[in-house]
Amino acid sequence: MKPLQIRCVAFGALALIVCLTAIGAPKIGDAPEAKDIALVGYHDLQARSAYQPIVREQNGRWILYVGHHGGTEGAPKPVNPLTGAAEFNGTSILDVTDPRAPRMLAHIPGEEGTGESGGAQMVRVCSGKELPRGDPAKFYLLRPFGNAWQEIWDVGDPSRPRLVTRLGPLKGTHKNWWECDTGIAYLVSGVDGWRTRRMTQVYDLSDPAQPRFIRNFGLPGQQPGATGEVPVELHGPISTGPAGNRIYFGYGTNKAGMVQIVDRKKLLEGPAEPTPANLLYPEVGRLVLPPNAGAHTAFPLLKMDVAEFARDSEGGTRDFIAVVDESLVNECREARQMLWIADITAESRPFGVASFTVPEASGDFCSRGGRFGTHSSSENFTPIYYKRILFLAHFNAGVRAVDVRDPYHPREVAYFIPSITAKTEPRCVKVGGADRCKVAIQTNNVEVDDRGYIYVVDRANTGLHVLELTGEARRIANFPR
Repeated sequence: MKPLQIRCVAFGALALIVCLTAIGAPKIGDAPEAKDIALVGYHDLQARSAYQPIVREQNGRWILYVGHHGGTEGAPKPVNPLTGAAEFNGTSILDVTDPRAPRMLAHIPGEEGTGESGGAQMVRVCSGKELPRGDPAKFYLLRPFGNAWQEIWDVGDPSRPRLVTRLGPLKGTHKNWWECDTGIAYLVSGVDGWRTRRMTQVYDLSDPAQPRFIRNFGLPGQQPGATGEVPVELHGPISTGPAGNRIYFGYGTNKAGMVQIVDRKKLLEGPAEPTPANLLYPEVGRLVLPPNAGAHTAFPLLKMDVAEFARDSEGGTRDFIAVVDESLVNECREARQMLWIADITAESRPFGVASFTVPEASGDFCSRGGRFGTHSSSENFTPIYYKRILFLAHFNAGVRAVDVRDPYHPREVAYFIPSITAKTEPRCVKVGGADRCKVAIQTNNVEVDDRGYIYVVDRANTGLHVLELTGEARRIANFPR
């Protein structure tokens, strides 16, 4: 058992003291908590609060792009050692060709502000060779500039990014999706006239230097001129492209969640005027979640062979969707946010079949500090993991690897909770009018690559951890033999 840990913090002019006492609470110097996942490499990301990582192979190198929240109170404008200048949080670009030694290549500053109000949280990357009208010598980075713009950068030389174009101005952004093979992008944006902070703008970005607007899209009731209650805002879409002809939109975060299944062809070619009828025209089905659950990420698990039903006359192959809510409140002061799996074989009648959460008592997570619950899942379709292992970012419970080969019985097979560092920022709750603050890991997002490496980034300034599976979990994955 770890020794008793006591920390006292003074607050305000009256020096009100709140002492944090925890038995077994992680502290600086403690080893990571792990099962069947090993640490390969680490980078501190210049103590920038991190949101979304995306990794791409570029001309024989593996390049990782990390979107950052705006600054935090403890690090509002960190210094970039590459330039020697203090820069607002934006996008970090790292070479992870050697995963044991991630190397920062560049940082592109984002919008001024803290938390959700600044930075450049999201990233998508396509190569010019993939895009129908892109420059084959280039790679292109799509990102939001805070909440004000969408931007495209030329990152063909990832050490010297160059701005290509800006779309906006906007009043809200979030998690875009970009089809590299077609160039169609679904941009989470807020525009004047619409009654919600986040809806969808569809663009043709097949030539990133000449964006072509296609349409605005959202739920009926969000469009200009509508009346009554405004439906819950969009969080992000995932498209299966022309072959799958489906887009899965996740609405809500920790409450009023809904997944909308949309016919891609009808969305792109249907009438664009945002009337209620036109907004409903491409919709195929909806999964409405309970009032206290959100739909941060809606990741399709399609054409899955279910071993239990292999000898049945029908139903042996089915379609599912993994829906992940986002925990928003520290120390469990909300409903538990978790993974839900729904059967969407009959798209007009989706229904829930299973769920997964980390048992709170397994790590006393409600008392550790910070958020406990899911934030997002991996969104990568690499054959190494797709329909086998789903990785969940679980805030103070780190990253969890879940075996989804039987979607009716998801099973955790591995986990990794990074060590806190001197740069890990505390998270606070109000107790008796004063802040009670605790230092805790806040694993925010997870990405994987076609080599099988796992990349997790931390919301509380702890940095990037590069991981790999071991043991039983690695045997479940589909590594080349």
